[in-house]
Amino acid sequence: MTIGRHNDLTDVAGVLVGHHQRTGKGWLTGTTVVLPPDGTVGGVDVRGGGPGTRETDPLHPLNMVSEVDAICLTGGSAYGLDAAGGVMSWLEERGRGFRIGRLPHHVVPIVPSAVVFDLGAGGVFTNRPTAEFGRRAAGAARAGPIRQGTVGAGTGAHAAALKGGIGSASVVTPNGITVAALVVLNSGGSPVDPASGRLWGARYGVGDEFSHLRRPVGREVTAFRRLAFTPPTLNTTLAVVATDARLTKPECTRLAGAGHDGMARAISPIHTYTDGDVCFTLATGAHELPDDAPDSFIRPAMTRFAQLTTVIAAAADVVARAVVHATLAATSAGTMTSYRDLLPSALASTTR
Repeated sequence: MTIGRHNDLTDVAGVLVGHHQRTGKGWLTGTTVVLPPDGTVGGVDVRGGGPGTRETDPLHPLNMVSEVDAICLTGGSAYGLDAAGGVMSWLEERGRGFRIGRLPHHVVPIVPSAVVFDLGAGGVFTNRPTAEFGRRAAGAARAGPIRQGTVGAGTGAHAAALKGGIGSASVVTPNGITVAALVVLNSGGSPVDPASGRLWGARYGVGDEFSHLRRPVGREVTAFRRLAFTPPTLNTTLAVVATDARLTKPECTRLAGAGHDGMARAISPIHTYTDGDVCFTLATGAHELPDDAPDSFIRPAMTRFAQLTTVIAAAADVVARAVVHATLAATSAGTMTSYRDLLPSALASTTR
């Protein structure tokens, strides 16, 4: 396994990411939009007990629509779903969407969306994303490297008692397929092992990706434990897993399920009754899965399943790693303290 060029979601060619957020004067929230290339197939898996979603039903394998025009991830709880309308109008103006008539502008953009609970994170309950947030995030979408941490939908996010945020990671599998993830970490469970202060997901790093991390000193771990006794109770972790493999809609659904495995590796506990955890999948179809079996004993008919297993396993890993990057990139905001501020010795140089 090797890490992609930017180690983020945009390592899947053609995938763009944009953020828009407001901070200060009672604001601490934002929106993140993922724009895939035309023809990208989507999937979704909703596991949390309290999700806030829009346009996820079309991604069910039994339903008609297969292709996705954008994914909208946003703060604001259910109110924040207004941001998706802004993404739709931005796409409509460009003639992109599911065509329902003969004229170029007769389209319905397919924008599956999900929210995190950050109401009141910046002080004012009524300050939450609107359609304008979605428009601006879509308009800001670019190739990598993407901004991570306290930005976009991660602006007002928490990670249990710590500051949460946006994180991303990528990998190129041995069969030459790129798999990447973007996570909005707003979890009730903690990404940190309370016994050691280390990050659960760091064990899945590729090469020396997390070799700079150290076990924090005892006094910092003690301070973290005191803080961890009072985590927020309304939470959500969102993920988008993207790949350049050509996958069917049911296969995309299976890949989304693997994304939740990655959440479970890096956050404890996960998928509680008050979580809204959702994982979306995007498959651009730029590359066919290799047709050579990785092991000589595999029958030809099983080759695709064997190659697909590699991609599914990678999806879980990149989500776990993205959670780590979200935790490390987050900066303290509002009343929330970041991992790097609360446990600074975890990132200290070995020469100190």
